[in-house]
Amino acid sequence: MSTQTQVSFLSRPGGEKLAYLQEKAAGGTASVTWLGGFKSDMTGTKATALADWARAHNRSYLRFDYFGHGQSSGRFVDGTISRWRDDALAVVDELCEGPQILVGSSMGAWIALLAALARPAQIKALVLIAPAPDFTEALMWEGFDETIRTILRTEGIYRQPSDYDEPYEISYSLIEDGREHLLLGDTIPLTLPVRILQGMADEDVPWRHAMLLAETLASDDVTVSLTKSGDHRLSEPDDIERLTQTLDKLLNELGA
Repeated sequence: MSTQTQVSFLSRPGGEKLAYLQEKAAGGTASVTWLGGFKSDMTGTKATALADWARAHNRSYLRFDYFGHGQSSGRFVDGTISRWRDDALAVVDELCEGPQILVGSSMGAWIALLAALARPAQIKALVLIAPAPDFTEALMWEGFDETIRTILRTEGIYRQPSDYDEPYEISYSLIEDGREHLLLGDTIPLTLPVRILQGMADEDVPWRHAMLLAETLASDDVTVSLTKSGDHRLSEPDDIERLTQTLDKLLNELGA
């Protein structure tokens, strides 16, 4: 296995660069690509644990930072769902070979769904952790009071307190752009296998949101694993083990 410990960069329009770590291996026919969450990066617990899993299983694996995240260029506040989806598609198109399994966490699950819709021939299955499709509308805008909505409309940015880091800078552009990519209002025309891992104690993405996604997908090959005590991060050792076991079983089923 070729193990990459040094960060590489993929050039993007406007002189921007996406940071990524890629490990190539001869095992299996499908490789795994990690899509992180809102304001997370490729050095997080789950992304790193999957790198360990990939090495142990001789499996090709790629993780990257979206525009404005981690070690990539750009300001986070200038990011949108369109831009981050296009980042994911660029990674798949330019860095990945053969069939792909996308593992998306939180916002990354929304990006993974959009990528699968755009690249149905290459993306063979999805593993979605605390999936947050439509979060800009269903989990942000609809929960904002009129004071916050007015701040967004007039100032363009609302600084939302966060339990994880400094306040999230939410732009009105993010909200408006998100409306162009909403998925949960109609059937999502994906027929590939989808595995969903969700914590019932998740305060950021309610577990019923994951169930709505499962109902909305056209695919019949969808399973949801609910953990009663699981929070949004699902980064505890038991959560990681559940994730890797899910991947193992899925790859077995696909013969990949």
